[in-house]
Amino acid sequence: MDDADREVISAEADAAAPEYYQRRNSDEVERIVSASSVSTASSMHTPGMRNRMSYISTHRDLDRHYTELSRIETQRTQHYGTVGSSAASVAAQHRKPLPLFGAGKPFPPPLPARDEYVVEFDGPGDPLNAQNWPTRVKVAMVAMLNYTTFVTSFTSSIYSPAIETVSEFFHVNLETALLGTTLYVLGFAFGPTLWAPLSELRGRRLPIILSMFGFSVFCIGAATAKDIATLLICRFFSGFFGSCSLAVVAAIFSDMFNNVTRGIAITCFTMTVFLGPFLAPFIGGYIVESYLGWRWTLYLSTILGFFAFFLDLFFLKESYAPVILVGKAGELRRRTRNWGIHAKQEEIEIDLAELINKNFSRPMRMLFTEPILFLLTLYMSFLYGLLYLFLTAYNIVFVGIHHFSLGEAGLTFFGMIIGVLIAGLVVFAQQPWYTRKLKANNGVPVPEWRLPSVMAGGICFVIGIFWFGWTGYKSSIPWAAPAASGIFTGFGLMSIFLQSINYIVDAYLMFAASALAGNTFMRSLAGATFPLFARQMFLGMGVQWASTLLGCLALLMCPIPFIFYKYGSRLREKSQFAPTLPRPPRSHSSDDIGNGETMTETEKRKRDRSAATSRDTAVLSTRSASARGDESLLTGDSDSLGPRLDV
Repeated sequence: MDDADREVISAEADAAAPEYYQRRNSDEVERIVSASSVSTASSMHTPGMRNRMSYISTHRDLDRHYTELSRIETQRTQHYGTVGSSAASVAAQHRKPLPLFGAGKPFPPPLPARDEYVVEFDGPGDPLNAQNWPTRVKVAMVAMLNYTTFVTSFTSSIYSPAIETVSEFFHVNLETALLGTTLYVLGFAFGPTLWAPLSELRGRRLPIILSMFGFSVFCIGAATAKDIATLLICRFFSGFFGSCSLAVVAAIFSDMFNNVTRGIAITCFTMTVFLGPFLAPFIGGYIVESYLGWRWTLYLSTILGFFAFFLDLFFLKESYAPVILVGKAGELRRRTRNWGIHAKQEEIEIDLAELINKNFSRPMRMLFTEPILFLLTLYMSFLYGLLYLFLTAYNIVFVGIHHFSLGEAGLTFFGMIIGVLIAGLVVFAQQPWYTRKLKANNGVPVPEWRLPSVMAGGICFVIGIFWFGWTGYKSSIPWAAPAASGIFTGFGLMSIFLQSINYIVDAYLMFAASALAGNTFMRSLAGATFPLFARQMFLGMGVQWASTLLGCLALLMCPIPFIFYKYGSRLREKSQFAPTLPRPPRSHSSDDIGNGETMTETEKRKRDRSAATSRDTAVLSTRSASARGDESLLTGDSDSLGPRLDV
């Protein structure tokens, strides 16, 4: 039994007591949830004030004023939602005999209640809280972290123009040289399993710095490789380390921004993730054709990586609230000489079994047992695979058929870049509409609100693929025709990815991290394998028929968001993992069940308490999702996505 269990028992016992309690202000409750603080009161409150807050007059008041039980449930969810839990380790220790205290001394008396020594933020406006940082600091952080993300996504495709040159240089076939791209993207699949949990245990800053240093070092190894094996191994580990920014940066934005502004920051981050692979081919193409040679595509990644590393090393601030409180507790211990002062994060112990379950077992179980997650993952994996397949297909069309140079062929990706930017602007334009609907629904998100953009994006993506294939298969059609198809393809990719991930987060709430982890793993596998058969497919079937096949497959998957828009709520009601959020309270007629019966007082109290707990859990659980999601938006997370991506 941990502290949370004891608090629940105590609160239930006090529910019938005649004393009244002083309820917390709503802004303080929000501060506790957003800061992941689990102390019973702010440091400026006296013990007497904290004690009075646990007394509730009657069972009716307990249902009406759910703040205390909701806070306790939040504490429990936060504690068990992290990658470490002390429960299993404590149970194992109880099976061993208690060691002697030593030096013939008796055991000391028990310490006072731990919560008296737990530090937290000093009110909702505490400047230590990342959400209260000055705007100029937040803007600088966003620019720096988006640059860091751009470097790692940029490096995934800058190697693609050098594939034929690498094949000739190391005397291997094209498929072997192509593994340089495949293994890099494969690193995206495995990297978040380390970086996301580490960001929850040790904060956001440490993983970003370590990963960018490792990324840059392995880029040097790839650039100076003397054989193909060294090149491929270094490319894999570059992707493994580079995936940290894709998994953790969105979590940092979740730490810094509230629901009103977070959506804008996350959308900019997602655009950065897509723009990197589309900008790299023309830069890499000109480098390969110049006197610099193919190695300088990787030297460039090294230079950009080390620049990001030094920026993060000297200017990146810690944003994860529990770890900020760890630093605050350490300072207070040093200056007050009171060794009992600590942060709640310091009580967490790593449990290997729980770590494996949360990061491997549960994501795979959810992926193959949840229809919503499985079908959306299938759809997104197909599109993510096509993203890297186009790196080969564009070269076949514009270099092989239209006889462009590698650099000129890379410039045709600007069609996709324009499409991504348009999709981002559409998302920005939708922000006020979504905010109004969320406010009208008492802050409870309805996942299906995300799907109209996915529907439109799916249709545009199909149009883009057919357009590309049937205008790019012969040189008599102007090159601008297949290049313009990228506007529809880029718009579709951005719209589908961003809002599909938002839909998963809203649908699974406290299990969003596990859902996105499975989603990211499968997407990364598709991105790694599709380029391996792209050349044979487009040369063997012809550009027009290969594109027709891919377009037909995309068309078959187009109904998926339409089906979920109509039946998604029913599927979530039958799900083992997706919580069914209660309908918002209406007028007095809301007490009618609908079949002529009237809800009892107990059912009303259960409904109201469930609604309140669901709103608090939605905020907390999607915080945890942002740090695990894999690539976050393109990898997985987790807090990574924060409390609902309001975009």
